Amino acid sequence: ARIINLQAPRTRNVPMVFAKYLRKEKPGAVIANMWPLTSYCILAHRFACSRARIVASDHNSLSIQYKDWGIAHGAVLSTSLATTYRLADARVCVSAGVADDITRLSGIGRDRFTVIHNPISLPTDGDATGAEAAWQSWTGPRIITVGRLKKQKNHALLIRAFKRLSATTDARLMILGIGDLEEETKGAVRAVGLADKIFMPGAVTDPAPYYRSADLFVLSSDYEGFGNVIVEALACGTPVVSTDCPSGPAEILENGRYGTLVPVGAERALADAMIAALDAEHDAEALKRRAADFAPEVAAEKYLQLLFPKTS
Repeated sequence: ARIINLQAPRTRNVPMVFAKYLRKEKPGAVIANMWPLTSYCILAHRFACSRARIVASDHNSLSIQYKDWGIAHGAVLSTSLATTYRLADARVCVSAGVADDITRLSGIGRDRFTVIHNPISLPTDGDATGAEAAWQSWTGPRIITVGRLKKQKNHALLIRAFKRLSATTDARLMILGIGDLEEETKGAVRAVGLADKIFMPGAVTDPAPYYRSADLFVLSSDYEGFGNVIVEALACGTPVVSTDCPSGPAEILENGRYGTLVPVGAERALADAMIAALDAEHDAEALKRRAADFAPEVAAEKYLQLLFPKTS
């Protein structure tokens, strides 16, 4: 395998440099990920008169991701999707919700989009020493969330819900990750007076032992493209409570069969769901079997069918 740096310092440089790559290397197939790179790569594919099959793949609900970017940007988004995505050989979205969103934005028929969920590698048996140390000797109920500290994840909601839970349940919350809102998140923890009950150990290379060390995983996001961390938690046999945000959690959890869903932004409902989940019994093996539906070989086979379709 080779890694080729196209040396495109700005997104607008992509069409010409990628077209040059296509003419020189003549690949048999191309996967272009995430708008606007998808649209630029499709244009480059046309400029180069490439015979490669090109697949556009999107990982987020674009109307939500770019909702604050203004009317002009929205018009560019819709127009570029409508014009370029029709030229792709196939269009992939990581969840049905993302596919529905891009269908609305582009005007392209829903039947022309294929849903291929993100492949999630099932965790190995990692050393639990670091995870146990991060809980600071706490052996009571443990709640964990994993993800970058950014607005989309709405950790502020989780912190408020945990404060509500703490009024009746003595538990600890671990927020695993780093990001732009790290200092703001730490400030929110201090503001609710729970610095001794909410741990923020930063980012780790192998989160599996941390999932396994917890009694409950919680996702408080306002929106997702899919929700990889939910599958990771299930793969470790850890019960899940998640906001029913667009898009992904409801698909992964099969509308509540494999975990609890609560309305987006609902602090009381999130707190109540966490309390109920901590008190309930869970079938860890069933959760692991559900996670296996998202194994890499499942997604790989679907991509191969799109990239190299068998001819009769």
